[in-house]
Amino acid sequence: MARFRILVLNGPNLQLLGRREPEIYGRCTLDDIRRQLEGRAAELGVEVEFVQSNCEGELVDAIGAAPGRFDGLVLNAAAYTHTSVALLDALRAVQLPTVEVHLSNPAAREPFRAHSYTAMACVGIVAGFGADSYRLGLEGLVRYLERRERSECDESGS
Repeated sequence: MARFRILVLNGPNLQLLGRREPEIYGRCTLDDIRRQLEGRAAELGVEVEFVQSNCEGELVDAIGAAPGRFDGLVLNAAAYTHTSVALLDALRAVQLPTVEVHLSNPAAREPFRAHSYTAMACVGIVAGFGADSYRLGLEGLVRYLERRERSECDESGS
């Protein structure tokens, strides 16, 4: 059985990876990223489940259904990063540790991309490393969950 279950949420237009602006987002498809992340998750002893939606409400629903099923989230909200108070509110409501990931570095792009609503509810952000941002985000989240688990055990006297 996996130590942790991680939900990997992908926002609008990410189903177009590999052919959408490859000079910015690279040539890996979302399916390539999923396979790579599943392999790394197996090495870490964790389980990942992928969800992609172009609909903000479906992402909000997935976040709302995550508690009790998942220990944390890796989130690439794509364009919703910069616009969605609804995603921010959902993340705050469920209080699951979340790492925001971006293939590109939003701060180095158009000025409107420099602001992230969702980051306000995240334990960390990984950006600018292409498909590796997902792997780095997963590794960081797993380490965060391990530290939290040890800390909770230490506090209880175990």
